[in-house]
Amino acid sequence: MVEHTRTLDFKIAFAIGLGTMIAAGIFSLSGTAVYRIGSSAVIAFVLAAVVAGITAAAYSEFASVYSENGGGYLFCSRTFEGRDRLKYGIGMSLFLGYTGTTAFYLATMDEWFFRFILPESLRVLPHGTVGILAAFTLGVLNARGTEESGLFQLLVTSAKVGVLFVFIGGAVAFAGPGRATETFVTGFQAEPVGIVSVAALAFITFFGFSAIAASAGEIIEPRKTVPRAIAASIVTVTVLYALVIVAMVNAPVSREILAQGETAMGSVAASFLGPWGQTLIVVGAVFSMVSASNASILAASGIGSLMGRQGHAPRRLARIHPRYRTPFWSVAMATVTIVALVFVFITLFSEHGLVGVHVLGLNPLTGFATFNLLVPLAVVNATLIYSRRNFPGIERGFRMPLVPVLPVVGILANLALISNLPPVGVGVGVLVVVALVVAYLVWGGAPHVDELVEEVVSPHVPPGVGPRTTTPVDDETADDGDDRFRILVSVARPSRAAPYVRLADRLADGEEGEPIVQVLNVTHIPDQTPSEVVHETAQKRTDRMEELLTAADIDVDYTVEGHVCRDVAFDILQTARNDGADRILMGYPEEHQDVAETVEYEAPCGVFFTSNVDAVDDLSTITLGAGGGPHHTALLPLVNRLGEQGAEIHVVGVDPERGGSVESVEGTVAALSDVGSVRVHNVTAPTVAEGLVGAAKRNGGLLLIGATRDRRLRRWVFGSTPDRIIDRAREANVPVLIYANPSDVSGQVEDYLYPIYRYLRRHLSKRRPFRRIVRSPRETA
Repeated sequence: MVEHTRTLDFKIAFAIGLGTMIAAGIFSLSGTAVYRIGSSAVIAFVLAAVVAGITAAAYSEFASVYSENGGGYLFCSRTFEGRDRLKYGIGMSLFLGYTGTTAFYLATMDEWFFRFILPESLRVLPHGTVGILAAFTLGVLNARGTEESGLFQLLVTSAKVGVLFVFIGGAVAFAGPGRATETFVTGFQAEPVGIVSVAALAFITFFGFSAIAASAGEIIEPRKTVPRAIAASIVTVTVLYALVIVAMVNAPVSREILAQGETAMGSVAASFLGPWGQTLIVVGAVFSMVSASNASILAASGIGSLMGRQGHAPRRLARIHPRYRTPFWSVAMATVTIVALVFVFITLFSEHGLVGVHVLGLNPLTGFATFNLLVPLAVVNATLIYSRRNFPGIERGFRMPLVPVLPVVGILANLALISNLPPVGVGVGVLVVVALVVAYLVWGGAPHVDELVEEVVSPHVPPGVGPRTTTPVDDETADDGDDRFRILVSVARPSRAAPYVRLADRLADGEEGEPIVQVLNVTHIPDQTPSEVVHETAQKRTDRMEELLTAADIDVDYTVEGHVCRDVAFDILQTARNDGADRILMGYPEEHQDVAETVEYEAPCGVFFTSNVDAVDDLSTITLGAGGGPHHTALLPLVNRLGEQGAEIHVVGVDPERGGSVESVEGTVAALSDVGSVRVHNVTAPTVAEGLVGAAKRNGGLLLIGATRDRRLRRWVFGSTPDRIIDRAREANVPVLIYANPSDVSGQVEDYLYPIYRYLRRHLSKRRPFRRIVRSPRETA
């Protein structure tokens, strides 16, 4: 296994924290704070920084112990073994906190667009529209793997700080240093309640320190770098906030301008910098909010992915997209949550909402997000006390001082801030949390991924077959130089191991990279049966496969391994994902068709399903059904390669007597441009399945088709025609190979649309006679 490479040094880690903190908070809350309590806003921001700093110290200690990505959810998961409900609560609350924070950033940006950027003609759009579009855009970019590099983050953060210094410098220069200081000093107000309330709102701006801890797995020397970067970023942001408050207090504007709240800073900039200054602040604010939103989406999707792996969320959230190498479903879930929050809090129930009932808005959204951050942060402080007492021997690169006193202060301070948040936002937060906890209790969670797949026989090479590559790749290794073409062959019966491996070798011939076949046998663990009971069976099956493969003198590199699992399909899929399989080859199960269906729909790569493969000596003759659809199209490059290597290719078009559409052979033949000669057969048969099987039996060799699956028809696994072909082929002893291409969201949409297209073509188009591409006698099945 290739060791993970850490690439982020102190200045980049510092820039991550600073860049995440300089966002909507400093551009929107500063106006609200000065409007409420004048110069005392500095005290409020310092108070928020102190409370954040206490929890940041706990984060620093944990990050020095668990130098991985995951943040507070990871820390609690490692400390509290077996307490799934607690771990679920922390992960779920942090997920809502990150997505709520992002919604706050984008909703604030939306207000800046409506105030300063959108032309009058577009201001009739519902508020929240810009924020929702931005959320979808960021979601797509993150799902496709677009992320900021360390250098770019450093440049972006430097630009943000530069914009703030222009704003601060402009205000001080306008008033004069002496007068600016005097105005600031005389502007303090003795309002403890107001100060604490503003501090509660401002806390969200300091939570960016967690982004550093969440990236600990990428940071060089994290035990030293993480605590230093967290401390430096909090101190720097606190100083910047204080200076911004000084500038806001000295602005030559009325209280009505400050009352604008989230957009006040733009109007204040215009008062002493002119139109260009306002433009600079508006651009800087929008850019800062987008940048911080991007970082928060990454953090939320990281937590969602880890929760999926640990069984606290649907397993789908843990899946890595086969092309983009991102937690695609977790990013999608985070994006949908952000959009829902902006829509409900801003588009529907804000001051400008469509419903006309002003019960929510930006401040309640801030309360919702901050509540879901403060609760898990209080738990992290308690977790540190528990860790110190129960695991005293753990090596800690950084130790939080004054434990347990300081963590207790952090817990109380977090709870105090919650009590001063907007009640409506907290109320909504409590309702959502309770609903999700009840949903989890009803669901019961899922087993940890590592608990489901148990390797009884690790990948190894049977004796006497020569040197082989024996170590399967994992997600990291897959991107670090392993350029072999890996086919995962799932074998239920040891007797089929040799013909399956030979077929896999031929299917890999011509692909980029040397082929390696990973032979896998999964022994099912019946319900209420301990896994140890079936270990011996799994071992015997694996030993038998090794014997048969050695005797068969297979001329391809291969490994053999045996697993036991309660969910066979899950084991196959998880092995394919973990080991970076390029293709999966498996037999069509006679009894458990649900295994084939699950693998077909959820595989991270293309899947070949075979029946009667024992009857295949080679792939010198291929019968290919003419057709269409995404799976048929994805199959054609393989047919091209086989044709180039000398295989005889027969393309069969069937005119079914019992109804059904006539598949045109023209598109299929045109796609086989690399094949020297293609024989075309136009046959008439009662059904398409009978026509294809009959033609394949006459031609000899393998019948090759693409799946035509349709999830709405639960009776069929691959689609009505492929399923019937398998049944007919067994009766006629014809070997069949069915291919299913991996489906992302767009592919799944295409799966649904193709049957509709086929139906419309069948009923709205006139049936046309076959056009012959290559001369051949017309055959009748």
